[in-house]
Formats: sequence, structure tokens, C-alpha cells
Amino acid sequence: MSRGKPDEDDYWNSKKIEAFTFDDEDDEFTKLKESKKAVNSICLLDEEEDDDVEKVSWSGEPIGSISWSIKETATSTRSTGEAREQGFPKIDTAPSLPKQGSGYSLSSLFKAKSRTAGFSSFSESVSETSTRVYAPELRKPKAEYKDYVSDWNPEETVRRMQRGKVCSFERFRSLQDKMLLLDEAVSAHDGNVITAVLIFLKRSLSKEILFRELTERETALRHYVHYLKEMGEQRLLLDLLKSLGRTEDMALMHYKEHLSIKDENRRRDFLKNCLNLPFSPDDSTHVQDHYTLLERQIIIEANDKKGDSDIFRKYPRKASILNMPMITTLYYSCFYHYGESEGTYSSPANIRKTFRISDKQYILTALGARAKLKSWFDVDSLFNSKNWLGYTKKRSPIGFHRVVDILHKNSAPVTVLQEYLCLVDDTELKISLAQKYKCHDVIINTYKDLKDRQQLIAHKGKVERGSPEDRVIEELLNNSQIRWKN
Repeated sequence: MSRGKPDEDDYWNSKKIEAFTFDDEDDEFTKLKESKKAVNSICLLDEEEDDDVEKVSWSGEPIGSISWSIKETATSTRSTGEAREQGFPKIDTAPSLPKQGSGYSLSSLFKAKSRTAGFSSFSESVSETSTRVYAPELRKPKAEYKDYVSDWNPEETVRRMQRGKVCSFERFRSLQDKMLLLDEAVSAHDGNVITAVLIFLKRSLSKEILFRELTERETALRHYVHYLKEMGEQRLLLDLLKSLGRTEDMALMHYKEHLSIKDENRRRDFLKNCLNLPFSPDDSTHVQDHYTLLERQIIIEANDKKGDSDIFRKYPRKASILNMPMITTLYYSCFYHYGESEGTYSSPANIRKTFRISDKQYILTALGARAKLKSWFDVDSLFNSKNWLGYTKKRSPIGFHRVVDILHKNSAPVTVLQEYLCLVDDTELKISLAQKYKCHDVIINTYKDLKDRQQLIAHKGKVERGSPEDRVIEELLNNSQIRWKN
């Protein structure tokens, strides 16, 4: 419905409508222009980076003044609802932003750029919070993923492993594929590749299935046994040997565990349990002797710790007898318990009989122990034997030349050395040893028995003039009853 002209006149002439004039400074249009001009001037100041421009807060007061600081402190305690009423956006962060909003100019709030020295920018403050934006990780070239995701066959996989490239075993999931991979590794004759494949099979197959398959592959089985030995996986190795029916090897592997037992009583008990394992006859005898020896050593050690006898005070023990070899135990017995009866555990005769020590080994050991003590009577008793007529004669299963060497090493006197040198059967060896140990009487008597005048004269020049040996040689050379060969 159109309005009439009188009504229009009344409308425009009423007080509600004010006429527009260019001279009126209070009209709304003029205020709008001035507000826009003020905002533009602030932006221009920031763009021109004029350091002389004074920065003001929202209230119009200079930033950094005392009154501004007081107001800013009060403003920072306002609630979130009051901040929202002032037009600031709400930022939900944990932890909350530091209270540094007062350090920014008006333009910095528009452009997120601080103009105040010593304050971090608005964007930097946001980056310190938990709501950070990270750049997405760039994907690697497809060629690099080819080593990991490609569907390599066993031949190509083994070739790549030999070249040192990374290969994935994920595609080999079935038992057939895994065995094909193992067979290909064995045919490549590369121990590192075989070991790598075996480690993969060990992790991905049960031990029963793996043992069953390795039974048909001797080369892979040897590699796997060696790998378990190197890694010290004794239990798994025992299970493998048991499944293969190699009971003797299994028993030996179990027996070797005694090396890790430090306490002698626990080791003795462990060796006692090993006696029931299925060893071979020779190995069974060895384990039995080991157990008996350790049991004997524990008894001897307990008695000798006291050190009551004179020999222990004169020759103190330097080490314990526990876990020592059999020959060392025999030497110890010959040194400290030589005169004991055969009924005692520490008697040399008892040890010799219990462990079936040969005559040769017993003589060597006992000779070294008694010569160390300078007990020459005991040395003689080792070689004295009676024949069926009752005559005493010296015999030695090791040869008297070795007896002479042992006696000399233990600083035996010349008279003792000459007694055993005369028992050496080989004449040249006898003369050589006599010259080496300066047993002149043996040399002189040997040349006399050989009727070798020239050698006797030659030896006369090696002895000291006027010595007893020189006079003996002179008497032999002047003896007309001797028929010399030269």
C-alpha cells in the first residue's frame, strides 16, 4: 500500500529523522570514517616498522606505563567469560598460554607479530603449547620401499642377502616356503646366510617341527648345533640331541655343565647324578673317576687344612687340592703323604690303585715329588727291585736318562747323578749326559771300558790340572796292563 504525500511529509519532518548535512561533525557517517582512518593508520605504522611510534593498548594508554601495567595485571585475573565479552577468541590449551598478552601492540594482535623487544611473539607462544602443528613426514621414494615389500622368491632373497642388502622374511609364512628358503641358503654355501635363515626358523617354528626338518638336512643341522653352542643355549641343544637320538652327545653336553658350578659339594652331587646318563663305556669310566677324585679331594682337603704335621709346617701348602687334575693330586699325595698306608684315601698307593695309574706315570710323578724334597733314599726305593734269586737291581720304566734329567733339575748331588748315569745303556748318550752335567768319573770309566786311549787323552785336557780326575787319567794312561785299541 503506497503511502500518501501528506504522510510522507509528516514522516520526513518529524524529530525522529535528522537531515543529512556535510557540516555536521556528530553524524554517524563522519564517525565511521574517522574510526576506519584510525585503524588504517595503525596498520600502516606497523608495516612501515616505525620504531618511534608509541604503542597503545586497547584502552588507549601507552604500553609500558604504570597505569597500563596495573590495568593489565587486573585484566589477567578476569574470567574466561569476561575475555569472551571483550571479543578475544577462546584458546583451549594445556598448559594455558603464559600471561604475556600485555606485551603486544594493537597491530601485533592483528598480524601475530610482536614489536616489543624482550617479548616472544604471539605465534611463538602458541608453538610452546601442546597444540603444535607439525609438518607431515615426506614419503620415501618407492624404490627404497622395494627392498622391504617386494615379493622376493627364495633364490632372489638369498642372492640379495649375499650382497648385503636388507631382505624381509615376512612372505615366507608356510612351512614349505621356509624350507625352500633354507635349502636355497644351504645350496649357496654361505654360512652367514644359513645362520640368518636358521635364526628366522628358530623364531617362527616350534622346536619339534624345526628339529624334525633339520634331521633331513645334515649341513643345516651342523650349522644349527654350532650356533647353539656358540650362543650357550645348552637346554635347547640338549633337546635337539635327544630328539635326534644322539644320547651320548646329550649326556656329554649335560656333563659339561659342571664347569659352571663353583661350590665343590654341589659339583660333587651333580657329578653323582651324571653317573646315570647314557655315556659310552670310555666316557662313563671318565665320569666315574671324576666323581671319585673330587670326593677324595674333599676328604683330603678337610684333613690337610689343619696342617698339624711337620711337613706342612716346613713346606706350607700354596694352593688347595680341590678340583685339581689326577696327576696333580698324585704329586700332592707323594709330597705330603708318601709314607702312609694303602688304606688311607691320601696314600699314593691308594690313589695309584683306585685310578689305575700306570707304572711309568707313577714313577715320573713320585720321582719329581721326592727329588723336590731331596729324599734320595725314597728315590732309590722307586727303582730297587728284587729278582727271583733275591738280588736287588735297579729298573726303570722311563729310562735312566730321564731319571738323570729330573734329578739334575732338582739339584741332586754329583754322586747321585753318577750312580744313575752309569745305568744308562746307550754309551754315546751316557758320555753326552756326563759331559753336560760334568760327571768326569763316568766319562773316564767309560773310556777305560772302551779302551779308547785317544779319547781319554782328549778328555785329560778338559779337566783341571792336578785335580783328582787328572791324576786318575794319568794313572790309567801309564798302566801297562791295559790293552788300548788306539
